[in-house]
Amino acid sequence: MGKSFLSVQLSGTAVLIVALLWYLCCHKLKLILNTPLRSLLITGSSLLLGLFLGHAYANLQLAERLSKREHEVSEKEIVVYIKELNKLGDQNIQQALHVLNPDGTTVKWMGFLPVSDPVISSLGNDVTKQQTLELGHYYLLQGQIRPNHSYATPGAFDAEKWALQQNVMAGFRIKHIQELQPQQLYALGHAKYLRQQKNLNQRFLLWVEQQRLTLREFVATQPVQQKGLLLALLSGDESLLDQATEQQFQRFGMSHLLAISGPHVLIFAFIVCGALQYLISRYVPQIYLKWPRQYFLSLPFLLCVLLYCAFVGFEIPALRTLLICVIVTFTLLLRQSMQPLKLLILSAALLLLFDPFSILSAAFWLSYGACFVLLRIYQTIQQQPHQTVQTALQRLYFAIKVLMESQWKIFLALFPLMMLFFKQVAWITPLSNLVAIPWIGLLIVPVDILAALLFFISEPLSSLLFQLNDIFIHMLLAFLNLLDRLFAPQLIPVAMNVWMIALCILGLLIVFLPRGLVPKSWTAIACVPLCIPQLNQHAFQLSVLDVGQGQAIFIRDGQHSMMIDMGGYYNEEKFSIGRQVIMPFLSVQGVGELDRLILTHLDQDHSGAYFSIKDQLNIKQVSSNQMPETATSSSFQFCYEGQQWQWSEEINFKILAPRQQQLNMPNFNKNDRSCVIYLQVKNAGPYQKFLLMGDAGWETEYQLLQNYPELKVDVLVLGHHGSQHSSAYQFLEVLRPKLAIASAGKFNRYGHPSQLTQQRLKALNIPLLTTAEQGSVHFQQQGSELVLSAERHEWRWLYRQPLSH
Repeated sequence: MGKSFLSVQLSGTAVLIVALLWYLCCHKLKLILNTPLRSLLITGSSLLLGLFLGHAYANLQLAERLSKREHEVSEKEIVVYIKELNKLGDQNIQQALHVLNPDGTTVKWMGFLPVSDPVISSLGNDVTKQQTLELGHYYLLQGQIRPNHSYATPGAFDAEKWALQQNVMAGFRIKHIQELQPQQLYALGHAKYLRQQKNLNQRFLLWVEQQRLTLREFVATQPVQQKGLLLALLSGDESLLDQATEQQFQRFGMSHLLAISGPHVLIFAFIVCGALQYLISRYVPQIYLKWPRQYFLSLPFLLCVLLYCAFVGFEIPALRTLLICVIVTFTLLLRQSMQPLKLLILSAALLLLFDPFSILSAAFWLSYGACFVLLRIYQTIQQQPHQTVQTALQRLYFAIKVLMESQWKIFLALFPLMMLFFKQVAWITPLSNLVAIPWIGLLIVPVDILAALLFFISEPLSSLLFQLNDIFIHMLLAFLNLLDRLFAPQLIPVAMNVWMIALCILGLLIVFLPRGLVPKSWTAIACVPLCIPQLNQHAFQLSVLDVGQGQAIFIRDGQHSMMIDMGGYYNEEKFSIGRQVIMPFLSVQGVGELDRLILTHLDQDHSGAYFSIKDQLNIKQVSSNQMPETATSSSFQFCYEGQQWQWSEEINFKILAPRQQQLNMPNFNKNDRSCVIYLQVKNAGPYQKFLLMGDAGWETEYQLLQNYPELKVDVLVLGHHGSQHSSAYQFLEVLRPKLAIASAGKFNRYGHPSQLTQQRLKALNIPLLTTAEQGSVHFQQQGSELVLSAERHEWRWLYRQPLSH
């Protein structure tokens, strides 16, 4: 999804009709064809047709959803309906808003209601300290539309993809709230939507959300310390979870345990159906004479699974379990059978039919990936010879052996997916999971669910169970704290590009294939390319990264790699450009260390990210116009005019500014003391000469024209993000670059690149690319040509403007 291989679009109905016709054709072909290749032919054709139908269906769904997105910041008044539980945060309350448009359509936005700032309310004539939007109510909201926008840099978290998968079309900063009554909605033309919300299914879903809120409020008032974990493990609601606990689970590679999974759903269904089975066996056992027990309990079991899925917000792992249970129930009632592998594949196909955007979620791949591994482990166990008599000690030993085997196999099998999605790994995960998974799955979660069920019967008993469960959680945390003191585990960034991950997957496939199909020694084939230096040589690459309002440039050739600036968020503790953008980018490039880092100057938007990752990333040499605090493993050198070095005969670097004496001139404009780097790439076209200006302005530009009157430039990275005090008309006129690039953030408050700078470039017919519109801009050598590409052209949801140059 997101790549336009074909422009065909098909609706779900058309896909089902074509699939049904193909099924009938295959049935006829089986009767007509009588060749050994019949199965291979039908299977291959079915696979190709399935890929075509899936792509065409996804194209239509993606086009429809993209058409509903907002693209500009603006003040707006909207009518909304609240039917989903909010998420509490330290800074704001996140609330899903179902926006009622005048044309009768609805879209989903994410509202942000500040926690600390007062909110003006029209419910009274005063200013309330805090007001939330209540479930089942309609409101007229005033605020600011914030379009979805992500850092379009390889490896960085794609917030636009996440919003698309969650069906969130925009953000909305709420400034003013007014509740609406039904008669007001009728007057505004929303009578049809009001009637729809009175349907049984909508009322049921709203009731479920209200119960989730009631349970959250009950847990929040309990005399327990681990309120956040109790609630998160019960419903997936992380509103009460403190940051320290969340970070600890992340460091141990246990974040998946905070998400609702299939076992949560099944435990609830088993508890309810177990109680139902006990009551029937005790009071009306004769009912099983009319309906066998497995048939009679199958529908209540399925209803319990459906109820719990609704309770946890229909998360992907829960939906997977629901679909599998539906398929199993129907095959049971129809007295049919289905192989486990086919069952998994069918459930995945149905999930993608109902929600094709699930394929964009890491939860989809990790959930089904874990299921396939567990299925393979189960098949391995089934192949082992069975012992007729086993003591309790032998059964315990066997269970521990299976648990240990499953943990290291799941860790290995999901390792490539973890690299693909998260770019880091916790080595301690198999060890911590050995205790955490059975402790949480067999004790904490069942007690949590039982306490929640008792809440609707007897609140004192429910409170007692929650307090008991708090003790169990403390025991788990005591174990994790012990591991923390012994090993002090940290998430380890792993530098693996796509080809490395592909080879890793190949090796793991060979390992997990049944014995006898392929020799296990063939795993070494996947390692051979990684050991041949010639295959690890990289062609020249220069990337101006999208780091928002800042600058970061990555350069590589052969075995050499360096960066010029690293960008930086205004508060790297709140959100770290270094950890969230730079490190993931280097990971997907397969770069574990840098030969050199040049910080053109020490402004936060150029150097802030460096200070947040300097202890995690090995950098051999750091250069700047000022002395920064560097890691002990890095040497430091001031950068000034006249310095030069080369990586090969084709790649030459030169520092053009500042002059060495200007480094000690405090009165000299700090932006004009930026290190200016000139890069030449010989025997490549059409771009050979790059001038990287840092934050240098007019003074430096005048100095460059005086000192280097014959300077030739093909690509100019504009000084100071394209501000009006840089890129003077005379400077641009003399250089006449083929292309100008401005590294600036979308919707930045400075208005970079400025309109004046854009007018100067336009007057001289110099094309301008900005990271705000194009994302990261890449120059990649292919043979004797440097090919220009932009990250926002890789995926349809990132696309902004055509790449004109």
